[in-house]
Amino acid sequence: MNTIIISAQADLGINVDGDQQGSLQLVNDIKGFFDGEIKELVEPTIIKSRNLSDRRKNEYEISRYNTTLYEKELELKENKENFVITLGGDETVTIPSALASKKARGEVGLIYFTGAPLFDTFDTTQNGNLKDLTVAAITGYKNKELRYYQPEPILSTRSVVIGIRELTPSQKENLKYSGIQYFTAQDVKEQGIESIMDKAFEIANTKTKGIHVAFSLSFIDPEYAPGVSEPVFDGLDESVVTTINEILAEHINEIMSYDFAGFNPLRDVDRKSEQISVNILAQLITAIKLKTTSEPTERKY
Repeated sequence: MNTIIISAQADLGINVDGDQQGSLQLVNDIKGFFDGEIKELVEPTIIKSRNLSDRRKNEYEISRYNTTLYEKELELKENKENFVITLGGDETVTIPSALASKKARGEVGLIYFTGAPLFDTFDTTQNGNLKDLTVAAITGYKNKELRYYQPEPILSTRSVVIGIRELTPSQKENLKYSGIQYFTAQDVKEQGIESIMDKAFEIANTKTKGIHVAFSLSFIDPEYAPGVSEPVFDGLDESVVTTINEILAEHINEIMSYDFAGFNPLRDVDRKSEQISVNILAQLITAIKLKTTSEPTERKY
C-alpha cells in the first residue's frame, strides 16, 4: 500500500489568513516519520472577496482550484494500491477529494467529523464563506456549482456527519430535507463515541465499495485545539479523537481515503492544535501500513 499525501494549500472557502498554511506546517512536521510521497498544490494568487454580503464569495476561484485538485486526486485514487491523505487548507478542499473517491471507486460511503455543520447553500449562507457549503455539495444537496467537474455526489443515505453544534434553523432544514444522518457533539457525549461510530460504519459501509473519511479540526473544542479559523464551542476533547482513530484503524481495510482540514497555525496557542493534528496523522499513517490492497473478505455490515 502506497501512502500519498496531497498538501492542498488553500483558504479560498474561509478567507482567514493562516488556513492555507496549515497543510504546509503539518507536512513539515510529519516528514520526520513519513517516508511516502508528498505532492503540493498551492492556491493561485488572487484578490479575495471579503464582502460578507457576497453569497458566492470566491466561487470561480474555488471551482478553478478544486478542478485541478480533483484531477490530481482522481489520477492517484484510480490506483487501488494508493491511499491518499489530503491535507487542507479550509474544508472546501474535501469536496474534490471526496468526489474523486466516488469517481474512482463507484459507490462509496462518507464519514465526516466536524464541529461546523458545513451544510449551508448559496441561499442560506450568512457570510458567503463557501466552506460552510462543503458537506451539502459532497452529498448532492444543491450547490451543484461546487461540483460541476464531478456532478455525481456521494449518496446522502451513505453519509454521516459527526460532532456538529451551533446549527442555524436553515441548516437544520437543509439537513432534514437532505436525508443525511448526523450526530451532534451532545449525541456523542450522551451515547458514547463507540456507539456513534458503530452506527456510522453501518450507514457508510452498507452496499459501498469503500469509505471516504474527512476530519475538520473544528470537531475538537477550541479549549483543546484553538488553532482554527472559526472556533465552534461546546465540542469534544482529544481523547475522543484517539478513540475514533483506534476504531478507524480496526476498519482500515474498508477506508479508501482520508482528508484533514481546518488547522490554522496563526490561530494556535502553544502549538496545542499542531501537536494534536500531528498525533492524529501519525496514528492514521501507522494504521495504513497494515492495510491490505485486497477487498475485505468479510464485512461487518
